[in-house]
Amino acid sequence: MKVAVVFYSTYGHVYQLAQAIADGASGVDGADAELYQVAETLPDEVLKKMGALEARKAFADVPEATTDVLAEADAVVFGTPTRFGNMAAQMRTFLDSTGGLWKKGALVGKVGSVFASTATQHGGQETTITSFHTTLLHHGMVVVGVPYSCPELSEMGEITGGTPYGATTLAKDDGSRQPSENELAIARFQGRHVAEIAKKLAG
Repeated sequence: MKVAVVFYSTYGHVYQLAQAIADGASGVDGADAELYQVAETLPDEVLKKMGALEARKAFADVPEATTDVLAEADAVVFGTPTRFGNMAAQMRTFLDSTGGLWKKGALVGKVGSVFASTATQHGGQETTITSFHTTLLHHGMVVVGVPYSCPELSEMGEITGGTPYGATTLAKDDGSRQPSENELAIARFQGRHVAEIAKKLAG
């Protein structure tokens, strides 16, 4: 059973969540989780001004996602940073290339799930994920979130990301905050939950 974790990351926060998602999914018997990143659309000179070039070296060896990756997977978990309450343009560009899959119904019945990062607590963690779900539903995917059987969702002793729609992290407006253990635990739970549901659907 193949679980594809398809992400876009600017400074590495989403990449760290993607690793945790894959770790969680790989813990399910029979599941094989692989990381893929969507293509960068910004030129290097812009990324350099953003201070992102160095951070992106950490996942430079992660293979690029293609539409074939989605077609061959039993479950796909998408990760994106938030841009004004929506997914990043790089992820949108990739999704806009999946019209051929939609026409063939290639993703119908596959499990789809989403995780995200934002700069602030109220920067669109929920809207980014729930608006992303619209695309998955158009593809006929079975949308999976994070149920409250994940105890870390109810953590109130610290500032933390994490929603019933998917794992999230808070990066701070300068990108200096890294994913917390609580946030990574939610991501691992999500990966495991997605793989378990995909396994059940596979029969």
